[in-house]
Amino acid sequence: MEAAPGALTFAGAMDAKGVAPVWARALAAAEAAKGTSLALDIGAVTLWDTAGITLLADLETLHGAATVVGATPQVETLLARVHAARQVPGRPPSPAVFSLRALLVGGIAAAADGVAFLGETAIALVMLPARLKMFRMSDLWRAADQSGVKAIPLVLLLGVLIGLILAFQSLIPMRRFGADVYVASLVAIGLVRELGPLLAAVILSGRSGSAFAAEIGTMKVNQEVDALVTMGLDPVTMLVLPRLLAAIVVMPALTIVLDFAGLAGMSFVLLGDGIPQVAIGNQIAGWVAAGDLYGALAKSAVFGAAVAAVGCRAGMATGLGPEAVGVSATRAVVGGIVASIVLDGMFALIFYRLGI
Repeated sequence: MEAAPGALTFAGAMDAKGVAPVWARALAAAEAAKGTSLALDIGAVTLWDTAGITLLADLETLHGAATVVGATPQVETLLARVHAARQVPGRPPSPAVFSLRALLVGGIAAAADGVAFLGETAIALVMLPARLKMFRMSDLWRAADQSGVKAIPLVLLLGVLIGLILAFQSLIPMRRFGADVYVASLVAIGLVRELGPLLAAVILSGRSGSAFAAEIGTMKVNQEVDALVTMGLDPVTMLVLPRLLAAIVVMPALTIVLDFAGLAGMSFVLLGDGIPQVAIGNQIAGWVAAGDLYGALAKSAVFGAAVAAVGCRAGMATGLGPEAVGVSATRAVVGGIVASIVLDGMFALIFYRLGI
């Protein structure tokens, strides 16, 4: 390095070994030249590395008005990258303040996305006869096995426990009136009409809704869904319809299994209380009508469709990044449970108005 009034001239190799001896002198010269013009002549430099570019950036920053002479386009690009890397990041954005308007806009946008997804699914169902080659029965059987067959142990366990809990809790107040035997009809009506379909929907949402979202979300992150679109295949027909139909089919079966398991758990408690099995059976048969079961099965099919639709939509809406799939699975579980409860409330109102 040669220092002259208003100029610093560099030659040779500007690598870590070459700039080490001149680093301090160059910074001192740039400091002394503050307030005057300073030219950094690098036309004779034959080799650059990050250390040389960093020294050049330090000299520009320290002087404030230094100009680089003889820089090649490659050197200018490296110098710009060093300056960009040194920029102090701005303050992170402050957390958004709760706003009713933003909440309403977000809710409307989410509802619009949901309606659009339902429309795409309806179109895929209508067009299914023309797209049978895209619909794979193996995916349907696999989804039915994962959602239904492999969920039976959990459904049996939960059903028995719910029946036990309801029977024990109902015996305490009913015994005060000497109406122990009516616990059977009370628990049976509650299980068949309400708790059976709803609890089966919660299980389906926790097990299968999250699985649907994770599977489709992983495919979305890996750009497999984009590949299907590029090949002219409909992702809704290939990915959504098999899971949707499988959930609709298996939910009534899961509901029946849970009902029978709950009635078995209730029977254990009542038998232990001294109520004979004949009396328990008579109470169930006398109070639970066939219409109660048919209505519960219809509700369970709708719940299954809602859970599967929410899970598949969450998967199709998965963003990018390592946490996107987890966020989609969480949305699927929460959305499936909320949708099932809302639909159950709507069914309760409809059944009440119809006197069912």
